[in-house]
Order: sequence, then C-alpha cells, then structure tokens
Amino acid sequence: MTEVPGLRRRALFKAAGTAALLGVAGSAFGTTVASADPMWEGLFRTWVPEIFAPLPDPPEHSPAIVIGSGFGAAVTALRLAQAGIANTVLERGSRWPNDPWREIFTGDDLPDGRGFWHRTHFTGVTKMPIGFADFGGVLDCTEYPGIDVWRAAAVGGGSVIFTGAMVAPERRFFDHVFGGTVDYGEMDRVYYPRVREMLRLSPMPADIYNSSPFAHSRAWDDQVRRAGYEPRANDSIFTWDILRAELAGASRASATAARSNLGNSNGAKFDLNQNYLKYAQDTGRSMVYPGHRVDAIAQEPGGRYSVTVTKLAPTGDVLATRTLTCDRLFLGAGSVGTSELLVRAQATGALTHLNEHIGDGWGTNGDVVLARGASALAGHGQGVPSASRIFDESGAPLTLESWYIPGIPFETGALASLGMVLDPTRARFGYDRATNGVGLSWSTKNRDEIVGAAKAVDHRIAERAGALLEYSALGYDANALFTAHPLGGAVLGRATDNHGRVHGHPGLYVMDGAAVPGSTGTVNPSLTITALAERNIEAIIRAGR
Repeated sequence: MTEVPGLRRRALFKAAGTAALLGVAGSAFGTTVASADPMWEGLFRTWVPEIFAPLPDPPEHSPAIVIGSGFGAAVTALRLAQAGIANTVLERGSRWPNDPWREIFTGDDLPDGRGFWHRTHFTGVTKMPIGFADFGGVLDCTEYPGIDVWRAAAVGGGSVIFTGAMVAPERRFFDHVFGGTVDYGEMDRVYYPRVREMLRLSPMPADIYNSSPFAHSRAWDDQVRRAGYEPRANDSIFTWDILRAELAGASRASATAARSNLGNSNGAKFDLNQNYLKYAQDTGRSMVYPGHRVDAIAQEPGGRYSVTVTKLAPTGDVLATRTLTCDRLFLGAGSVGTSELLVRAQATGALTHLNEHIGDGWGTNGDVVLARGASALAGHGQGVPSASRIFDESGAPLTLESWYIPGIPFETGALASLGMVLDPTRARFGYDRATNGVGLSWSTKNRDEIVGAAKAVDHRIAERAGALLEYSALGYDANALFTAHPLGGAVLGRATDNHGRVHGHPGLYVMDGAAVPGSTGTVNPSLTITALAERNIEAIIRAGR
C-alpha cells in the first residue's frame, strides 16, 4: 500500500497507543481487517460511542414515511411536520455527533472505517490505495461499469460529506435541462431564496479568504484572472465563525485542514442536522431513525405502502428485519437509492403501475476532477470551502470550481478544480433478476469527451498563468472516473408529474436528485435539489395529494 512518510507513522503510533489503553490487540495497522476485530470495534466505540447507543424502533404504521435524510428528504420531513402530518424518517446510516475537539469523523488523508460504508479499501482522486476495517462509515462508493458513484450514508445525507458550495444555474441551462417542466422564474423568486435563508448561505468572508489555509484559493483565482476570467464567488453552507475558531486554535482543525469528504467533526458545515432535520424533530411530528436500511417498497391491495426495513448496527450486524406501512411514501434516498427501490419494485411486480420512464435519465452532472500546477510553490494550504468558480463556453459549456486536494493537507504544488460540464449523455438503470440487483453502465467514450472539454480549459489557464501541468504522479491531471453528483432515474415530468407524484401510484413521491434529469446546468446540484423539494412538497401539501 502506498504510504505518506511521517503521517502514516504518526497515525500508527496514535492508534497503537489507543489500542494499548483499551487492552485490545489485532492485525497490523494498514492491512484490511474485519470490523469484528475487537481492536477496531473498540477504537470506534471509544472515538464515537454515540453511534453505538441502542437504536429506537419506528412505528409499525405512519401517516407518512420519508426514506433517506438528505436535502430533499429533510425538506419533506419538515414541511410535512409543519402541516401537521406525522412522519417517520428512515436512514441507513448513523447519526453522527459534532464536537469542537474530538475526531468524530476520520480524515481524507488516512481514513479508517468511519469514512466508508461497509467496504475495506478505497483509492481516491490522489491514487492512494488504502485499506481499513469494514464499518458503517459516511461515504458509500457504489461501483458500476465505467463510473464510481460517491453518495452519503449518514443522518443528514449529502450535507455531511459535500464541499458546501450551493450555486443556482443560469436560466438558459436550467431551461435546457428541465425542458419546461419547472418554471425557473418561480425557482429564482421563491424557492432558491427560501433555501438560501434556511441554510444561511453566504460567500467566503475576506478574513477567511486571506488566511493561510486558503492561499490555494487565492492562487487559483490569480491564475484564472491571468487567463482572462473573472472568478465568481460561491455561496457556501459553512459556518464561518467555526472556521475562525479553527484559525484561532479554539477548535480542532477541520475545514481549514483538508477535511470535508468524510465529514467535519466540529460541525463547521451547517448541515441538515442543524437546520431542516432539527426543525422537523422540534415539531414533535417527525422522528428520524438511524440504522434502518430500506430494502424494498410495495403497495398493498388497499392502497397503503409497505416498506421492508433492515435494522443495522454500525458494524453491519443485522439486528432485525421488519415491514412497516404508511399512507404516503416519500422517496428521498438519493438518485441511486430511490432509483434502485423503484426499478426493483417495478421488475418484481411490487409496484405494478410504474411507467416506462422508471430508471431512465441518469447522469453524472458532467463531473470532472482536475489538477494543474501552481505558479509559486509555497504555502498553498488546503482549506476546504470552495471560494470561487469560472464559467467557459468556448467548447461545451462548463464550470470550473476552486477545490482542494482531498487527503493531502500539506504542500503539493497543485491547484485542484472540480469541473461540471453540460453533458447530454444519460444512462438507464437495469434489473438483474438472478441477483435482484439494480445497476447501470457508463460510457467510456462519454467520460473521455467531458474530460477533454474540461482539460482543454484547465490547460489554457495553466499555459497563460505559467503553471506546471503534469500531476499524474500525485493523482490525475484530469479524470471523470467517479461522480459525487448522481442525478436522475425517476425524472420529473416523465416518471412523475411536474411535482414529483409518481405516475400510476397515488401517494408515492420522488423528492430528491432522482427527479433531476442528469444535470443541473454546470453547477453543484444541492441547491437545486433542495429548492425543488421545497417547491414540490408545497404543491403536494396544498393539493392534499
């Protein structure tokens, strides 16, 4: 396994010391071990005892069940509760706490099982293969032919593991993608502003931008200006006062030290646990149940919906299997989770009236990760929140967003970007009856085309800024081998009506990224997913159906 000198040794000594205090022993660190190993389970219980607390059981029947707890699901739970509709939120992942000093989440640099949902190895954008214990961590990497999909497994969904940028698309690209099913003017007047207020979105303040960890952001902006672009500020979900506390030594470094993909231990991200989900639970009419994986959905002859649920310990041990029922069922398990449930239910006959568009319209939002050289190789830091972006349409329309190098919180001489290309390619989920599995394939040709479009812009910036180009030794200078923005599979206006009501099954709704047709028009999807959920649940509650 590739190692980082120094950092690996420090991690080994720290973990070995903890293990000695606990009186446990096990395999050498750095090897792949099972979560049943008493050393690793002991460490996880010591680091985050809260997630090992006994899990409550959801009621047998609820007026409404919400599957998932990410952006769309959290909006749904709150607005239903405010309308007086009791609801049960089912989330497969754990409810992780926050603490200003404890390491609740693992880091991108040397992650352990807290980072990943029941897998034992991972190779990220920096090509560093790492092995760790099998555990119920926060990031699920789902592998399909041609593409890996990064998605959340935690209460709060994607808000726990994303980089925090929340940006609205331009009207022309929104209209191009949605094809008239959603009125951009209404989104711009009502729902985007509502979400911005709820999530307290704001651009990075000057004092944070000018601090040492964000030297890489300033260098990125300097390079794009030299190439003729004017960077635009990104609205962000981060709580800037917590970053100020990190800088002042009043909190453990997290957002200022390249920690984001696997969670921010001190709550630097104003994630859904601190707003929508909290407000929903405060009403007394919404309850969140962690550790409850939904395996199947069906409609009973009388019209009620049934939900087959497996109750899981963080170690993956099965604690119980139950069938719950509800009058109305809201799918918010993310593009992959929602699509899997619907495609499987259609193929097995559990939902008999789903139409031909179920499973269709899936895309990656045109995600491309890029790295280019820095003009001056000193002190660029790796603070996480994305300060800015540029837009280019010299070829395919695309955005490049200032990013960070995940897992490398020291000087690399590289500046990272996240590219989002307006990519028309779509895939379809299929069902394998032999395995009861749902999956898709992603075109290598398409992947190469979007990489080429983004790389051409990044190359032009590097040339004009006098920056080095080759970073294949560190990671990839450009790749689209994974997406963190899966969209589609139950597209609005096709699999559903224009407000997420699933055709053929009254009382069944899609409230998440599965409703979005593969792209949000060259920007991060989180703001649009949340605003669409606000729009759709408002219409559903108003109409009573």
